[in-house]
Amino acid sequence: MKRLTLVFLVLVTITGCAAIPTNTQPKPIGTMDNKASNTNQAPEPRRDLAPFEVVRDFIGATSNPAHDYAAARAYLTPEADKKWDTKSPTIIETSFSTVPAPQTQQDNTQTVLLQGKNVGRLGANDNAFVPQLGEFSTPVKLARNSENQWRISEPPAGVYMPQNVFNNSYRRVVLWFYNPEFSVLVPDPRFVVVPPATDIPTRVTELLIKGPGDALRDTLVSALGPDTDKFSNTKEADDGALEVNLTKVGNDRTPEKNKQIVAQVVKSFQGVTSSRIRVLVDGQQILSDQRDYRPSDVSSTAGEALLASNVNLPGMLVVDGRLRLLNDGVAIKGPAGDGTYDVASAAQSLDGSRLAVVTRSGGSMRLRVGETEQAMSEVDLPATTLTRPTWQLSSGPKEPGKEVWTVVDGTNVARVTRSDNGNWTAKSVNITELATFGTISELRLSRDGTRAALVIAGKLHVASVSRNQQDVALRALRQVQPSLLGNSVLSVDWLSQDIVVVSSSLAALPVSKVYIDGAKLDRYSQSNLTGLVGSVAAGPSRSVQVIDSSGLWMATDITDVWRPSSIRTSAGSLAFYPG
Repeated sequence: MKRLTLVFLVLVTITGCAAIPTNTQPKPIGTMDNKASNTNQAPEPRRDLAPFEVVRDFIGATSNPAHDYAAARAYLTPEADKKWDTKSPTIIETSFSTVPAPQTQQDNTQTVLLQGKNVGRLGANDNAFVPQLGEFSTPVKLARNSENQWRISEPPAGVYMPQNVFNNSYRRVVLWFYNPEFSVLVPDPRFVVVPPATDIPTRVTELLIKGPGDALRDTLVSALGPDTDKFSNTKEADDGALEVNLTKVGNDRTPEKNKQIVAQVVKSFQGVTSSRIRVLVDGQQILSDQRDYRPSDVSSTAGEALLASNVNLPGMLVVDGRLRLLNDGVAIKGPAGDGTYDVASAAQSLDGSRLAVVTRSGGSMRLRVGETEQAMSEVDLPATTLTRPTWQLSSGPKEPGKEVWTVVDGTNVARVTRSDNGNWTAKSVNITELATFGTISELRLSRDGTRAALVIAGKLHVASVSRNQQDVALRALRQVQPSLLGNSVLSVDWLSQDIVVVSSSLAALPVSKVYIDGAKLDRYSQSNLTGLVGSVAAGPSRSVQVIDSSGLWMATDITDVWRPSSIRTSAGSLAFYPG
C-alpha cells in the first residue's frame, strides 16, 4: 500500500515570539480516546527525587501524550491518577519554576508551587487555541508512597504544557465550514496532538463531524447533518486515495448538498494530505459523476470566486481629503475625488461598484454611501467620530455591496443597509460583549463576512459575526497576541480569511502578520520604514501597503524590504483595498 503523503511547511517565527506552529504535519486530536492509562508502558520516575524535581519532571513528561499521558501519570499516586483530567491543555512559557511552598514540609507530605506565565489553552470541546495572559502560581501536593518515593497526590487541574513541549506535540489544522447562506467556506483552525500519525485522518474527520468551534457555533454552519458519524475510519485506499467514509448524513441530500459536503471535506484535508480525497456515504460514492477530488475541483462550491481579488480594482488612497487610485495616485472621478467632499476615510465594495466615505463636516463626521464616481447619499448617522468603513460580503461575485459597517464615537457599531428602494439606513449591532473593553478605533470585517478584527483601547481583538432573526451581534471576543502587541496596535486589515496585518507603535513590531486564533505572529521587515505606520492595506494576492511619516511603502512578503511608491501622501493619509 502506498504511504499517505503528509504536508510539511517551513515556519518563520519572530525572534523571541511565543509562536505556535501553524502549518506543519497535523496529528490526532486530544487525548487517546480518554482510555485508562497503562503506566506499565511508561518508564518509572527516577528514584529519590526531591518534591520540586518530581513536579518538574511531571510537567516535562507531558511531552508524551501516548496512552492518555501515561508517562506523566507515572508521577501520580493511584488515587490522583484516577482523577486527573487530561483534556484541554494549558500552554505555559517554556521557562517555569517549581519551588517548595513555605511551611508545608512534613515527613510524608509536601506542597510545591508550579509558577510561570500563561501562553494559551486549547478548548475542551473543539481543540481551538485561546490566548491567555498573565502569571500563574498553582499548588501541587505530594506524598510519599510505600517505597518512600515522592508522588503527586493532588496534581494541577488539567495538563500544564510548556510551549516547547506543545510545539513538538501539537500541530495546527484548518477545518472549513459554511457561512449561513452556504455561499462561501470559512476557515476554523484547530490543534491536534502529534502521535500516532496513522490516526490523523480519522481525528480530523471526527472534528469535522462535530461542527464549528465554540467561537463560531453561532456564525458558521456545516453541510454535514447533526447526526453524521463515521461509517469507518478515514484511511488510505489501495490506490492511494484518502477515503472519508461517513454515515447518517441525512435523507434530504440533494446533488447540491452533496457537492457542499464534498467541498467542505476536501478543503478540510488540504493541509493534511496531498492525496486525492474520496468522499463516501455508507461505503458508496457520494457523487456519481466524479470519484476523487483535489482542492481545485471544489473551488466553485467553496465560493472562492466570491472572495477573489479583482485585478482591475487597484485599491485607493485618501490624501488631503480626496480619493485617489492606489496604483498611480490619480484622483477618482466624482465628488469623492474632486474635493467636493472632505474625505476622512473610505471603503470600496468588493465588486468595486460602490463606495462608503466618511466626510468631515464642521466638528462632526458624516457617512455617505453610493455608486463609485457619483454623488452619494448622506446616511442619518450623526457622529463626532466614525471609523474607516468596511463592507459586508456580497451575495454574488458581481453583486454590489448592500451593507457597510462603521463605529460611531468609538462605542457603538452601526451597520448601514440598502433597502429595495435604494435608501441607506443605519441599524445597531449588538456589542454587549464588547461594551466594557474600551474605545473602538478600528473595525474591519473579514471579506467572508463572518469575523471582525477590532482595535479596542489599542489592543487587537477578533470577534465572530452572529446573525439571527432578532439581531446582528459581535460575539466570542478574544484578544489576539496580548503579550507581544499589548495596547500598541494602530491599524489592522485582513490579508486572508484567517490572517490579519497590523501596525503598532512598538519599534520592534511596526508591521506584523498575525493569525486570528493568536497562535502565531510574524514580523515584517523594518527596513526603510520611518516612524509610526498609521495605515495598513492588505488583501489576498495583493502587496501589503503601509503609510508612515515618510510616505507610501509596499511589500509582498515578510522578508521583503519595503519598497517606496512615487505617490505623494501627507499626514493622515490612508490606503485601502476593496472590502
